[in-house]
Amino acid sequence: MARGTESAASLQVGSDARARRGPLGLFPALTLGLLLGPLAAGLLGTLLPAFGYLPALGGEALGLAPWRTLFATPGVGEGVRLSLTVGLGSTLLSLGLVAVFCAAWHGTRWFRWLSRLLSPLLAVPHVTVAFGLAFLLTPSGWLLRLLAPLTGFQRPPDWLIVHDSWGLSLMLGLVLKEAPFLFLMTLAALNQSNATALRQLAASLGYGRTSGWLKAVFPQLYPQLRLPVFAVLAYSCASVEMALVLGPTTPAPLSVQLLRWFNEPDLALRFMASAGAMLQLGVVALAMLIWCGLERLGRDLGRHWIRWGGRGLRDGWLRGLSLGALGGCFTLTLGSLLAMALWSVARLWRYPDVLPASFSLEQWLRHTDDILLPLWNTLSVGLAASIVALVLVLGCLEHEVRAGRRPTVRALWLLYLPLLIPQIAFLFGIQVLLVGVGLDGRWVALLWSHLLFVLPYVFLSLADPYRAFDERYARSARCLGASANGVFWRVRLPMLLRPVLVALAVGFAVSVAQYLPTLFAGGGRFPTLTTEAVALSAGSNRRIMGVYAVLQMGLPFIAFALAQGLPAMLFRHRRGLQVGR
Repeated sequence: MARGTESAASLQVGSDARARRGPLGLFPALTLGLLLGPLAAGLLGTLLPAFGYLPALGGEALGLAPWRTLFATPGVGEGVRLSLTVGLGSTLLSLGLVAVFCAAWHGTRWFRWLSRLLSPLLAVPHVTVAFGLAFLLTPSGWLLRLLAPLTGFQRPPDWLIVHDSWGLSLMLGLVLKEAPFLFLMTLAALNQSNATALRQLAASLGYGRTSGWLKAVFPQLYPQLRLPVFAVLAYSCASVEMALVLGPTTPAPLSVQLLRWFNEPDLALRFMASAGAMLQLGVVALAMLIWCGLERLGRDLGRHWIRWGGRGLRDGWLRGLSLGALGGCFTLTLGSLLAMALWSVARLWRYPDVLPASFSLEQWLRHTDDILLPLWNTLSVGLAASIVALVLVLGCLEHEVRAGRRPTVRALWLLYLPLLIPQIAFLFGIQVLLVGVGLDGRWVALLWSHLLFVLPYVFLSLADPYRAFDERYARSARCLGASANGVFWRVRLPMLLRPVLVALAVGFAVSVAQYLPTLFAGGGRFPTLTTEAVALSAGSNRRIMGVYAVLQMGLPFIAFALAQGLPAMLFRHRRGLQVGR
């Protein structure tokens, strides 16, 4: 037995040495290169026109003229204010909601039940949630139809709910989408911590459930949540598709104004739009600095709260409020999606009827030919981008295992950099680069642009299950004569099939939701379900929008269902082979 152990150890050492200089050693560099190369080129390609240099459009010298034009444009200051307040407000609400709910209900049946709703909600693209919320909250929407017997409204009231000037509906939409994401990140952090022991220790010292968790567990978890929180903050400050559907219009948030300028036929506006893109980057950076200040303030207030020594035993009202708030968010999201599904098959639905008078598949049949091309583009790009991302992530994680190295915190920040920089700040520069190399409007360029955002989420989904794999299985296989590649293909990958398929489904869902990358890299030649749905949002035909929205949420649902169902079917006679359940 000792000889077998020594043999396995020597094989592992030899494998580590080969991993550092073998083909697997190329995967981390290749992955970072595919991400950081276009990102750096895109930022440079946006920065130079922001200062007047773009020879293709006649800009031969650097200057500040684009910035002077930008700051003289009406509505820019208000757009910056909206971006900051909506971004910071929605992020703060999402994190606070998740933290208080976890503090109040961690380890309970309600906590486990709501955790099971994560996959369906995370599978829904952002713009689909925005459509559903708009259908629900408008004066003629489903919510006021349900309340019509109590309010007595026989006609839709003249209320500005969606597109309100304060951006409250946009903020609510962001909370509905980002709270489940932060909840998932919190679950992952809880699985890597001794949260249960800390919670029990706090209870033994006489603390209430909520205050004990916030004082003992949350300070240990937040460092692991900091990067996802920054990603949520960056997206919320610079969201385009959700702002188009829910945000104010006069003036609009800065990101929406930038998209309009980039799409103007007057090419001279590209200089001002590039300056605005750099301003948007500065707004996100400012929001992150403000958040860091809030972190310091929260740390000081938390320490004072801990020293104060209050036990917080009477927290029943807070527990009920947190359950109602998070449960209400989930219910509102599901209600929004159901409303869209009803509109897609509604024939006649007058106000204030709660349900349509009749149902029909007429809209689906009438627009079948129009749907086929966007559906094919969505499927092809989504599957290709998620598969490429999965191969790269598997190569990086397998290299970690064989080389015995973990990526540093700096490397993780580089990996998630595309999520921390607003898309509008570098996609125009990437478009300039693609035009220069003759790839603008090509399918490969579209795939590359989607890969920038799919890859970080696939890594985020698969890294923890892959690293948690019990290496004793691999050592046993090596003792039986299996090679390192044999262990990967015949032991590790089959046992991790469910997490691998879930990561693939996550990548596909992220690709389905991409709007700006499809516009800039595709050159308008590759319409997808998301681009068509956002274009239809300017109209008033809720039935057509419902059809596209149902397809948008249906494709990721199918992907997640397959990710859960295929391992169960394949391993129905070998339940011990499944890990990461």
